[in-house]
Amino acid sequence: MPLYRDEAVVLRTHKLGEADRIVTMLSREHGKIRAVAKGVRRTASKFGARLEPFMVADVQLFEGRSLDIITQAETLGAYGAEIASDYSSYTAATAMVETADKVTDDDGSLQQYLLLVGALRSLARREHAPSLTLDSYLLRCLSIAGWAPSFVDCAVTGEPGPHSAFVVQMGGVVADSVAPPGAPRLDVSTINLLSSLLAGDWAFADTTAERTRNQASGVVAAYTQFHLERGLRSLQHVDRTPDTRASLATGPTTAGATP
Repeated sequence: MPLYRDEAVVLRTHKLGEADRIVTMLSREHGKIRAVAKGVRRTASKFGARLEPFMVADVQLFEGRSLDIITQAETLGAYGAEIASDYSSYTAATAMVETADKVTDDDGSLQQYLLLVGALRSLARREHAPSLTLDSYLLRCLSIAGWAPSFVDCAVTGEPGPHSAFVVQMGGVVADSVAPPGAPRLDVSTINLLSSLLAGDWAFADTTAERTRNQASGVVAAYTQFHLERGLRSLQHVDRTPDTRASLATGPTTAGATP
């Protein structure tokens, strides 16, 4: 039974028997790993707290037939407690790890691993508003997965922007010539914020108004739910603007449009 080590971020856990847990992790080199952590629910466990969601650890494992076995865990990023102490950060982190779980497979992705670790670190350090960190993560995660949205040029024709019509099903902003009747319209400040979140331009994103952030969050939520077929259950616990999200998710409408 081969032994191996890797860095991994804990996505979720669930109980197994009386004292064990099954831990699902996204690792740096081995993709997504499902492994048994024996005895971690006992108070005397040496590494139980190191294998909680949002924690980053250096883990040693034995390769098993269906589930690997964790034999050692050393903390690399103790983000769990800091994130859990703030409700907004906790719900944002929960949506992040659920997304990472859905978009990665057993082969994994180094880019997805580094993106998730960086986002969790930012949440724990309170570097930006949790909603901004979450929206930036979702946009960049989907882009890595092959679903990069367009916020400048037309997503259908490639016609140079700026464009204001946004259609989730078409991949972003679209030119008036191809926009469906009643397509939602985004104002310039919202489009600029979305572009900044995708590019990681925090100097601009941190200065935006609450109304702009709310509309951008609605766009991101709708775009994410569309591309993840089963949706994200955790997004319902994150503070969003319901009217904006609903209008973008269900198709052409005038709700949330720019006058």
